[in-house]
Amino acid sequence: MYYQLYQNQADLMAPFRAAARGFGGVLRQFDNGGPETFGLRQMTAALDLVAGAGLTHQRPPFGFTTVMVGNQEVTVEEEIVASTPFGNLLHFKKEVEVPQPKLLVVAPMSGHFATLLRGTVQVLLPENDVYITDWANAREIPLSAGRFGMDEFVAQVMSFQRELGPGSHVLAVCQPAVPVLAAVALMSEDKDPATPASMTLMAGPIDTRINPTQVNKLATEHDLKWFEENLIDTVPWRFEGAGRKVYPGITQIASFISMNLDRHVKAHADQYRNIMGGDSVRADAHRKFYDEYLAVMDLPAEFYLETVKSVFQEHDLALGRMRWRGRQVKPELITNTRLLVVEAGKDDICSVGQTQAAAALCSGLPEEMKTYHLQADVGHYGVFNGRRWSSEIYPLVRDVIQPGRAPG
Repeated sequence: MYYQLYQNQADLMAPFRAAARGFGGVLRQFDNGGPETFGLRQMTAALDLVAGAGLTHQRPPFGFTTVMVGNQEVTVEEEIVASTPFGNLLHFKKEVEVPQPKLLVVAPMSGHFATLLRGTVQVLLPENDVYITDWANAREIPLSAGRFGMDEFVAQVMSFQRELGPGSHVLAVCQPAVPVLAAVALMSEDKDPATPASMTLMAGPIDTRINPTQVNKLATEHDLKWFEENLIDTVPWRFEGAGRKVYPGITQIASFISMNLDRHVKAHADQYRNIMGGDSVRADAHRKFYDEYLAVMDLPAEFYLETVKSVFQEHDLALGRMRWRGRQVKPELITNTRLLVVEAGKDDICSVGQTQAAAALCSGLPEEMKTYHLQADVGHYGVFNGRRWSSEIYPLVRDVIQPGRAPG
């Protein structure tokens, strides 16, 4: 019901936002930056905020066309190497002389598209053969495609890892740390040749009993029935996934914004001042961030509810009770996959200690195959985006993928 009301409002506002974008673009042509066009600049700034005030449900482009590999600029091409109704395995193909280590980046299925990790991929590309899980928007997946829960997520990770083959690596950001650890445990137990040689877990909820955040507390304040009745909705009739039960992206983004409402209000007030002051660099940076942040996707209801129950309420993996299609998941049987755990000191989504718990669960790994890193000066997004990710965290990822390799 709420989803249909939201969609009606979004449809109603779409032409006004388009008009604001177009009219603002026209007005900018007449703004000379002087005091005589001050009023024009005020109107342009207001129109810019109106134009950017809505959500989109389409994945933005990654936008990679070339990358520097050593001293050589090489072309990057996106190719889909495996596909399911719920997501593609996307490969950033490069023609390089020396083969690079294959790395599967498992993006979160948490309300944003995989392009949220654009900055992550950008840093990885020069030295790695990068693949990423490009999850589909659940509202575009027909009911005939069936269900997608935690079991299906784990199965998808294993299937994609096998596409990369023996000697490859895996990196999970945030939410997929749990299913990735489960997938590697199952593959290790089966002595699967495609078991990754290294596993990097970044700011993921392995054990949410440790230093619980506001997000963790919300998950335990209500039973699962409350989540189903209050947060799950049905895809409206005019979309491919009509009738599918989902956790809508609009609900997810609303909760994220409400957690840091003052910060978002300030960002938009600053944007108004940026445009008024002619600071095009900061204005463009604001637009780029919110174009990505406000691009949302729906999650299959069963995956969302099973994640709430298993990860945040019952702590199945942390307590040794997680099962995959009836089979117990045993992280202690991981014996030959190097492990890197990365956490952020200012993380208000996945707090310090929650991801580190993976090291204890992987008790079969020798200590010299485990690395832990706390990036004390960043928040959640700083773990996989920005200057600290590039200069201080990525070198550790490189070391775990290719131990002993000199950078460059």
